[in-house]
Amino acid sequence: MFEQLRSNVLYSQRCNHSTGSTVVRTGTVGRRQGGEAVEQPSAAIGGPVSHAIFRVARLHRMLAGSLLRPTGLYPGQELLMMHLWDHGPQRQSQLVSVLDSDAPTVTRTVQRLERAGFVRRRPDPTDARASLIEPTPASRHLREQIEQIWQQLEQLTVGPLDPADHSSALGILEQLERNLVTATTARACDDEGAN
Repeated sequence: MFEQLRSNVLYSQRCNHSTGSTVVRTGTVGRRQGGEAVEQPSAAIGGPVSHAIFRVARLHRMLAGSLLRPTGLYPGQELLMMHLWDHGPQRQSQLVSVLDSDAPTVTRTVQRLERAGFVRRRPDPTDARASLIEPTPASRHLREQIEQIWQQLEQLTVGPLDPADHSSALGILEQLERNLVTATTARACDDEGAN
């Protein structure tokens, strides 16, 4: 299954922007140009799935960044906006929790989105010490762009997978996520117990 996923997900790199010409190199995740396999580092021999996830996640983030660039957003900023569009005004601490991020990163993200005019802060009516972050009317057009970008990202990511393989891949990824949540939670509990 993973081998099929690797052979179906394509990526491209654009070069020579300064000269005005564009050279597009294409290959497949886990493959070099010409189809030969990417050499797995010997230290990763015990973790081929983990190595594949690393490679796919890196390429997915690069592609997302490329698609988001015309909007002025960086990968991750659109996730914060999606949450605000779906759930309305939120405290920054709620965004930290929902996005599973840290406070300084969310602060920088909110500040950038605020400067771009996509979010604004307003006093929290239930707590005078806190403020709420909410999407602005100007972000409505951004939402349409983000929806189109995520559809394009999905199409480029899954490529020509048939519906059964698409569903199977999604199921496998969801199981891997559950495994990682369980392992992360257990390790956090172990770390707390050790202190």
